[in-house]
This record gives sequence, C-alpha cells and structure tokens, in this order.
Amino acid sequence: MPKASEIKKNAAIEHDGKVFIVRDIERSVPQGRAGGSLYRMRMYDIVTGGKADVTFKDSDMLNFADLSRRAVMFSYVDGDEYVFMDNEDYTPYNLNKDTIADEVLFINEDTQGLLVIMIDGTPVALELPSSVELEVIETDPSLKGASATSRTKPATLSTGVVVQVPEHISTGDKIKVNTEEKKFMGRADSK
Repeated sequence: MPKASEIKKNAAIEHDGKVFIVRDIERSVPQGRAGGSLYRMRMYDIVTGGKADVTFKDSDMLNFADLSRRAVMFSYVDGDEYVFMDNEDYTPYNLNKDTIADEVLFINEDTQGLLVIMIDGTPVALELPSSVELEVIETDPSLKGASATSRTKPATLSTGVVVQVPEHISTGDKIKVNTEEKKFMGRADSK
C-alpha cells in the first residue's frame, strides 16, 4: 500500500469503495503545520466518469486498483473516440477524446511507447512515454548565431501543443518534448 506522496499521475486507486484514475496532483505545504505536505488529487471515477477532488496527507495510505497496461499504437479517430490498436493481438481500444484530452496533445501516427490502462478488461486511460518526438510547424525564424541559451520562443508542434524552445530551433525541426512537464528536451535524433 503506497502513501499519498508516492502516487503518480494516471495511477488507479481505490477510494470510498470506487476506483478512480488520478488525473492531476497538486502538492502544498501549509504554513505553521507540524507534519508533512498535502496532496490534492483530481480524480475521475472509471465507471461513472464523475470527478472528485480529494486532499490527502502525505502519510495517508491508499490502495492501488487492480489494473493492467497494454502496449498500443495510435490507429485513427472515429468521431469523439480515439482508437488504439494492441501491439500483440491487434485488439482495438476506444478512448473518448475528453478522457484523454491532455494526452492527445502528444500523439501522432509515429508515437511509440503508448500504453492503454485497463481495469477489468475496460480501457480507462492512456499512459504516454516520458518523451515524444514532434515536428515544429510554426515558430519565429531562428536567429543567426543564436546559441542554446536560456532565451526561448514559443513553437507550435504538429499536434497543436505549444512549447517554449531555444532561439536556434526553426520551423521543420523535430524536437523531443517531455510529456509530463510539456517542456523542450532537445533536438530529436535524426535518422
């Protein structure tokens, strides 16, 4: 049984007799309190889709729900459903666009390392790899002689997500992006 401080985003936990997927975690340290941090978790009930905001002390013990992960690749969009194909047995898994709104910003046909989170045989969430490679489709022109300094500019990537990139990056470059923090990590390895 993990402590609240050990829970990560997209974890499936049991709370009040229901199974929830943790979508967001905010950590706060109240002033003047002897003790630890508080973890406010935004969670979604996997059965009803209902939202719950619950605050736990860092030492609160939580139960992980029984879940499995399946390696998948993005297949196609069908209305409001994103369809992913199992890498082993080609089973299609449908996930509603609203359920995976944050993850969709990092998915294209080439994205590797995607995992569908399953609870009792039902797909409930998508887990991204720690980084993805995406193409810059729009950014200010690169500055001649610009170095990899701390000065940045916004860049729109092929999936629509906007990240800050160093001034030497230009339109058409492929870059690595950290999916957790939505941050530029470097140029993608050219093949």
